[in-house]
Amino acid sequence: MDAAAANRTYLIELCSGERRRWRCLGADARGQVWWRDLESGLEFNEDSLMYAWRIVGPDDAGGGPPAD
Repeated sequence: MDAAAANRTYLIELCSGERRRWRCLGADARGQVWWRDLESGLEFNEDSLMYAWRIVGPDDAGGGPPAD
């Protein structure tokens, strides 16, 4: 998959197998890509994450809990 597009929501799979919905907020002036976890509301950049994750795909359905 190509780089995430700003202002789009993605289904993310964590290394534990848990799936979350994250919204890509885009890159800041330093080029760091920021995300918002839609469940917790927390915002973070990719460099601050301390666990493995991958983008499963765009969450075009929007709303509702992530599929397991």
